[in-house]
Amino acid sequence: MSAAEETPQTPDETAAVPAEDAVRELRFAYVAGVTPGKWTRRWEERMPDVPLRSFMSAEGAQLTVLRDGSADLSFVRLPVDRAGLSVIALYEEQPVVVAPKGHEISVFEEVAFADLSNETFLDVAELGGPEMALQVVASGAGLVILPMSVARHFNVKGTVARQLTGAPTTEIAVAWPSDSTDEVIEEFIGIVRGRTAASSRQPSAQQEKPKKEPKPDRRGPAVKKPKVAQRYAPNPDKGRGKGSRKKGKR
Repeated sequence: MSAAEETPQTPDETAAVPAEDAVRELRFAYVAGVTPGKWTRRWEERMPDVPLRSFMSAEGAQLTVLRDGSADLSFVRLPVDRAGLSVIALYEEQPVVVAPKGHEISVFEEVAFADLSNETFLDVAELGGPEMALQVVASGAGLVILPMSVARHFNVKGTVARQLTGAPTTEIAVAWPSDSTDEVIEEFIGIVRGRTAASSRQPSAQQEKPKKEPKPDRRGPAVKKPKVAQRYAPNPDKGRGKGSRKKGKR
């Protein structure tokens, strides 16, 4: 059969890439308030051959990205439904109370939750999330309690935030499907938990290093040196009597 008569390949056939040749990448999502920059930088230093992709997820979709396969891991705000997931708590967040600008809390550096018993608090989830809730606060409809990092992230004009004491704290955790754990995910978890590159618990540190061949011994067979009788320094007082030393004149 001539070259002109050969059956042309379909686009699917030419574009097919064997699974073993596909480049592995790691994708993670994070909720507002999480700053993953330090983890990303460490990953790029230790695992430059594995691309890292990240994106922010809505508060209500922090687990959806794992269920639908959009992300391999997700930084979530607890509590969450842990069914089928591995979840590791990372740190607690400082709560703040956010009020409209000019509210009396603005004269304090921090406010006790017990002192706000007469205030009207808005439900952040019912208002569609933190950003929309802050817009409502700016209108003077009420106050909201948020993690400090979230209030700073959205930073809506017309509002004022102060540290809140005596209120429940929130907690950030990293979650991923339990059945998808592999060395790449374990490497990332180790970075997030602060393990060093040399930690024995890091998969990259457990890889067997090639053994170096021993260098040839060019010194030849060992030759024993003849034993030499040990000599001691002569004792200057040996052989002298008690009166042999000269005494000075009195």
